[in-house]
Amino acid sequence: MAATNGAPPEKSLFEQQREQLLGDVAASLENVLQNINKLNRSLEGVIAVGNEFGQVEGLWSQFENVMSKEPEPPKEEAKEGAESEKAP
Repeated sequence: MAATNGAPPEKSLFEQQREQLLGDVAASLENVLQNINKLNRSLEGVIAVGNEFGQVEGLWSQFENVMSKEPEPPKEEAKEGAESEKAP
């Protein structure tokens, strides 16, 4: 079907469907890209909030380490000094 009046030839059904599908794929990829960017911003926000708790976490770790140590038994010198103070 050659065009005699200089108009471009009509596209076949296959070409029309292919163009439609390519447009749909391009739109979907753009949507995916936008959603990935949103996710990236959200993750950056979560990481920033998590980093703000770094010092607090360090302080609680130190507290936990101090509390987990077993108490040292009293020294003999301290016992003798306390006993001599009680004896009049």
